[in-house]
Amino acid sequence: MTGARLPFGTATQPPPRPARQVLTVSQLTAQIRLKLESAWPTVWVEGELSNARRWKTGHLYFTLKDGNAQIRGVMFRSAVRTLRFEPADGLHVVARGRVSVYEPKGEYQLVAEHFEPAGIGARQLAFDQLRQRLEREGLFAIERKRTLPMLPRRIGIVTSRDGAALHDILTVLGRRFPTARLVISPARVQGDGAAGELTAALGRLAGVPSLDVAIIGRGGGSAEDLWAFNNETLARTIAGFPAPVISAVGHETDFTISDFVADVRAATPSAAAEIVVARKTDLEGRIVRVADRLAAALRDRLRARRGLVERVEGRPGMAAMPARLALAGRQVSELADRLGDAFHGPVAARARRVHALRQRLDQLDVGVRLARIRTALALADDRLARGVADRAAGWRRRTGAARQRLTQAAGERATARRGRLETAAAQLAALSPLGVLARGYAVCWNHDRTAIVRRAQSVRAGDGIRVTLHEGELRCDVREITGNSRHG
Repeated sequence: MTGARLPFGTATQPPPRPARQVLTVSQLTAQIRLKLESAWPTVWVEGELSNARRWKTGHLYFTLKDGNAQIRGVMFRSAVRTLRFEPADGLHVVARGRVSVYEPKGEYQLVAEHFEPAGIGARQLAFDQLRQRLEREGLFAIERKRTLPMLPRRIGIVTSRDGAALHDILTVLGRRFPTARLVISPARVQGDGAAGELTAALGRLAGVPSLDVAIIGRGGGSAEDLWAFNNETLARTIAGFPAPVISAVGHETDFTISDFVADVRAATPSAAAEIVVARKTDLEGRIVRVADRLAAALRDRLRARRGLVERVEGRPGMAAMPARLALAGRQVSELADRLGDAFHGPVAARARRVHALRQRLDQLDVGVRLARIRTALALADDRLARGVADRAAGWRRRTGAARQRLTQAAGERATARRGRLETAAAQLAALSPLGVLARGYAVCWNHDRTAIVRRAQSVRAGDGIRVTLHEGELRCDVREITGNSRHG
């Protein structure tokens, strides 16, 4: 009965326990991942990058931290390709992504889809303020925009000498308008001081006579790369330029102050070259037709893609499929790296051992030892040959010195003997009878030249005599003998 007491000593039965559900670690981790991905499908996180490392797969792994906490993160290859700057340690960024779990290690992480440097808002504010101020002054007004010439004869270009923009412009102009004269004024297009160089380059073009149009620009880049074209001084120089100016900075979606103040904005440097040489009516009609076709194609493409995305997103389990595939790819990459390390380590050790054994075998090789002996003998022969050559050179030097001294002494002695001979010859010439004959005297001989006639009494009238002169001889007959005097 209700309310009746149970007999003393009767025990009450406890309520039955629910059935125990035992989860594996993988199951628990998977449920945690689903909870986190459902709770934070999209989140913006600001912090400092550290341990930023790009894998061979193209994925970027990093840690985002502040003063009190940190979270690991990954950015997959498709998202990394869209970044306009290179993530690096110490860079302060704002990341957009979702929270997930890396199941093999049980770590929660941020799957990032976009990075932008922190502080970009201040730069954007400065851009907006300058734009509003110049717009109030009328520098952007349609009324002040000048019409491009139909067929410009002289075209000025302001860009980097080494950039792709100059190559693109020259290629288009060379194909479409090869007779145009080009005046290139080079300048840096990014970095500190680039705005000043651009302004100075445009100022140099302003002094070129008969310039019909000018192109100023560069290729695409990040907001920081294009910041030189947001300079107020450069904008006022463009506004006061004597000829129409075409601004071709960045890509189709990039806008700078130079684009607003220029007479014409071109999507790319190549497009600027096309605009400057195209006929105005043909260009406008082509732009309208292309724009209409592009808009219609984009609308159709977007409509089809939007329907496909909606159908795919509606399928269960597809929300986190890219993340799971990328995480599986990471696990495969890690396993491949470990397998490679495990394989290459023993191979490298065996290669080192084989190398050491080969070195020892080379040392014991008879051919190697004989080669060393031959080398030693060759060195000894070389040293001996050098010694013999040195001694022979010494003998040659000493012999040459002795020969030189002997030659010198012989020369001195010959000189002395020659002097003595010349003195004796002079003395002999002074004592020679021929010298006396040369002074006009003569020698008288008897007819057979056996005796010199010294006295007139030694001959008789009718005798023949010979008279020797300095040159030649006379044969004479004595006709008369006079006097006994020596002078008579």
